[in-house]
Amino acid sequence: MTGVLTLLAGMAAIAGGLILLLAPPRRADRPTGVAGALHSIETEYAGRAGGGTTPASRDERLAEPLMRRLRMLAKSLSPGTGPERLQHRLDIAGNPGTWTPERILAYKGLGLFLLGATGALIASGSVVGLLLGAAVGAAAGFFLPDILLYNAGLRRQAELHRALPDILDLLVVSVEAGLGFDAALTRVAQNTDGPLADELARVLQEIRIGKSRQDALRAMGERVSVEEVRAFIAALVQAGELGMPIGQVLREQAREARIKRRQQAEEAAQKVPVKIIFPVVMCILPALLIVVVGPGILSIMESPLFR
Repeated sequence: MTGVLTLLAGMAAIAGGLILLLAPPRRADRPTGVAGALHSIETEYAGRAGGGTTPASRDERLAEPLMRRLRMLAKSLSPGTGPERLQHRLDIAGNPGTWTPERILAYKGLGLFLLGATGALIASGSVVGLLLGAAVGAAAGFFLPDILLYNAGLRRQAELHRALPDILDLLVVSVEAGLGFDAALTRVAQNTDGPLADELARVLQEIRIGKSRQDALRAMGERVSVEEVRAFIAALVQAGELGMPIGQVLREQAREARIKRRQQAEEAAQKVPVKIIFPVVMCILPALLIVVVGPGILSIMESPLFR
C-alpha cells in the first residue's frame, strides 16, 4: 500500500511540474519597447516576406510554450551552457539534421522529466529507491543530448582527419595544373564528398559574400578541432599574409600529411597484437584446450583408478 501511495505521489508531482511548464509564460518574459516591436515583426511578419522563415505548423505552435519552459529550465540548471557555446559545438559536429541550440536546450529539459519519471517508476519500491531512480534518470536525460552531440563531433573530426591527405593531394594537383587557389578549392569541393569538402564549400561561400580569404579560413579553423587541419589552415593564412607561393605551401602540407598518415597506420598495426590478446585468451584458448585436453581427461576418468 505504501508503495502504491508513493507511486501516486510521484506521478502527481510529475503532473504538477508538467502543468507548470504548460502554463502560459508571464507577460514580463516578452520584450517590450523597440525590442518588443522588432520581436513582433520577426515572429509575426517574417513569414509573409519572400525571405522569411517557413511558418510553423499547428503542432509546433501548440508545443512552443512547453518547449520554451523546457529551455528556461535547462538554462537555469546549466548557466554556463549558452546558445553561443552550443552553436560552437554544433559547428564542430557539422550541424547535424535540424539541431539548433534552442532545440538542444529543450531536449535537455524534456529528457530531464521523461527519464526522471521513468527512473522513478522503475525504482518505486521504496522512497529511497524512487528518489534515487528519479535522480539517476533525470541526470541521464539531461546530459543525453550533450553526449549525442559530443559523439557526433568525434565522428566528424575523425572523418576530417582521414580526408585531409587526399584533399591536399587534389589541391596540389589542381594548383600545379594552373588553377588559382579559389578555383582549386571550388573544384575539390564539387568533386569530393565528406565534411572537409563541406567546410571548403562554406569557405568559398563566405568569400563570395565579401569576407576575406584569411577570415574565412580562420572561421573554418574555429569550427574544427583537428590539429592537422588547423595547421593546414594556419599555413594558408600565413602564406596569404606573407605573399608566399600557395603551391609550395600545399606541397609541403601534403607531404607532411602523408607522412603522418603512414606513421599512424604503423602505430595502429603495432597495437594489433596487444588488442588480439584478450579474444585469444578468452575465446580461442579455452576451446583449444577442450579439444586437446578433453579426450585425455575422458580417458583418465574411464580408467580403473576412477571406478
